[in-house]
Amino acid sequence: MSDFLSKSCTAFADTEQFAAGLLIDVALAIKAAEGDRPDVSILVFDDASGSVVDLDLRGTTAEIVVRLTERERREATTAKTQTASGTDAEPRGRGRPKLGVVAREVTLLPRQWEWLSAQAGGASQVLRRLVDDARRSDGGQTQAKAAREAAYRFLNALAGDFPGFEDAIRSLFAGEEQDFAERMIAWPPDVRRHALKLATGSYRPIAHQGAEPRVR
Repeated sequence: MSDFLSKSCTAFADTEQFAAGLLIDVALAIKAAEGDRPDVSILVFDDASGSVVDLDLRGTTAEIVVRLTERERREATTAKTQTASGTDAEPRGRGRPKLGVVAREVTLLPRQWEWLSAQAGGASQVLRRLVDDARRSDGGQTQAKAAREAAYRFLNALAGDFPGFEDAIRSLFAGEEQDFAERMIAWPPDVRRHALKLATGSYRPIAHQGAEPRVR
């Protein structure tokens, strides 16, 4: 299963959660329920970023699968091209496993390259250590910021005209979790529940088992 097709997503029919699971499963669940609620707008959200995922669900199930597979292939090609544009100054010796190392371009000032060159282990190893040290000392702030931004993207797409939206967003970015939850108390429960999951980073990627739609 590709990264694109296996990303964890949640679909909303208006303000009700319709389906949740891998992107391919959610897409097919929407297609299978086509006609049950023809007047309802369904939006699919990426659980990692909170962004809307545009899906073309025209045609047969087989045509949809082919279309999504082709889209994944294009995205993979783009990502591979971007990766190839960088260089890893540290060559791999014979028998050394790749270990998921990704080469990308890094731009530094001459004095910074000089400092890196003087360090033991080479520039790549030093940069990896610096990144890991920064992540450890970050205290989870970067992850918390990403979670709040995901919640904002979701709410901006689905709840932008809800009463108290702006106050809720201010509480969200201020890190006031309790106040954020209370300002959404009168909102549809599925919207409130999903926003809280995104804001706290508590969503969990779902294994491939089929997305069960909740058609009402």
